[in-house]
Amino acid sequence: MKTTGHAELLHGTLDMLVLKAVTRQPMHGFGIARWIETVTGRQLSIEEGALYPALHRMEQRGWLNAEWGTSAHNRRARFYSITAAGRQHLQAEIRNWKESSTAVNRILRHA
Repeated sequence: MKTTGHAELLHGTLDMLVLKAVTRQPMHGFGIARWIETVTGRQLSIEEGALYPALHRMEQRGWLNAEWGTSAHNRRARFYSITAAGRQHLQAEIRNWKESSTAVNRILRHA
């Protein structure tokens, strides 16, 4: 995952972002990467070398289903959708993210 500026994301954040991307509708890898880039105002961009192994890993863990389909550009692509296990994992990751960011913010506000 590339970020603009000096922002670095904690390990495991990519899974959370990908799972969040596919909660609305099934998406192919390129669409997931573009969605993340768009929603973050181009602050985050996902490199293919990180995205596709992550998609495969999440599919192996049962968090995503994948089906072949046709993209908007009439190309064959794998479309990923979130599973019930993926939704549970996403909710746990969101809770962890909120707790961690709250703790870091407390530290940053401390005099």
